[in-house]
Amino acid sequence: TLLGYIKYPSKDSKGFYYEEKFNAKDGLEKILDTRLSGKNGVRIVETDVKGKVTSESVVGQPVDGESINLTIDSRLQKRLNTALLDIADRAGYKGGAGVIMNVNTGEILAVSNFPEYDSQIMTNGGNDEKITGWINSSNHPFLNRTVQGLYTPGSIMKLFVAMGVLEENIIDPNKQILSTGSITIPNPFFPDKPSTFMDWKAHGLVDLRRAIAVSSNVYFYEVSGGYKDQKGLGIKNMEKYSRLFGFGTTTGISFPGEKSGTIPSPEWKKENFKGEDWRVGDTYNTSIGQYGYQVTPMQVVSAVGAIANGGKLLTPTFIRGEAVKVRGQINLKPEDFQIVKEGMRQGVTEGTSGAINFPFIKVASKTGTAQIGVNKDQVNSWVVGFWPYENPKYAYAVVMERGSKNNQFGAVLVMQEFLDWVHIYASEYLE
Repeated sequence: TLLGYIKYPSKDSKGFYYEEKFNAKDGLEKILDTRLSGKNGVRIVETDVKGKVTSESVVGQPVDGESINLTIDSRLQKRLNTALLDIADRAGYKGGAGVIMNVNTGEILAVSNFPEYDSQIMTNGGNDEKITGWINSSNHPFLNRTVQGLYTPGSIMKLFVAMGVLEENIIDPNKQILSTGSITIPNPFFPDKPSTFMDWKAHGLVDLRRAIAVSSNVYFYEVSGGYKDQKGLGIKNMEKYSRLFGFGTTTGISFPGEKSGTIPSPEWKKENFKGEDWRVGDTYNTSIGQYGYQVTPMQVVSAVGAIANGGKLLTPTFIRGEAVKVRGQINLKPEDFQIVKEGMRQGVTEGTSGAINFPFIKVASKTGTAQIGVNKDQVNSWVVGFWPYENPKYAYAVVMERGSKNNQFGAVLVMQEFLDWVHIYASEYLE
């Protein structure tokens, strides 16, 4: 789905071409077609009645197409794809995607989707059974999930809520909030049936850094929507900081069909839920990425890259040598970025990303699990982050879609396999 495919020029029944050029149909082949195509030459051939060539002359010289260097490292690309497929096979995920981006240039070093079609089969044509199977597949192999796939993000959104909480001075980052496993608020419609909002476990006392590291829902409920004497960031500010980090719009990457996603708001709820009012419970669920948000992996890796590099929201690119495009400068306090980074590092050393706590590289990371489906019996599993921790160079975002809520193989294991391999075979990326 990245490179796409082409169609060869068509021939008539006698084997003569009646089309002059290769027809680019998808992916980078289509995007870069005018640069790659060049110009056909023209040769006039004269034959006698028996078909023997009597003369020929070139009246138009062919012009080669441009050679374009991609930012993709094929070694990283292949290994990321292998890791995605391995974890999907072990856990039963139906699809997934991963992106590795240079946080200083926006260059994409690896991008992988599964399932995906075979470019050569699509180019050759003729394998009707295979192609028909892809077209009719409920797993959408023609979808480039990194830019066209819209996903519920889950707890990875806590990073951007935390940035807003710090900037708006909602809470001292060292102040602790007690998570006993849930909080309860009055129900204005049914006073005898209060609303309960669950944490995924009782975390005890957690400050902001640890709340990121262990992914405490209760902490983010309270600092987002308020609770008792703790004020909250509020849904308007949550929307503000989400947009600041590039959500709700496209990244500007040169790829067809890029989706902008969704940021929930009171207006969005009224429009999509028959005029219903926004409630504090909606704010709680939004703060943990479980209500309304729809994001693409490319948006996510760009946003995480902006945390890593201290506020530069870059336009990702597949073309090597292009000028760096800063599409947004996020002018928040440097100490706010540092606190969130410290929370992400704690997530590796003592939190939910422990699987990538390596001795050979310091990684900063945040996991997310989004419940999906009518019965909430499936999950999207996320892991995002960057490395090296002290001098960030590369950001990553991986999503595994529609796995069983009971499986123990999350997206973090994709990065575990990937970074283990990089350490041995491509260690220059860990320097």
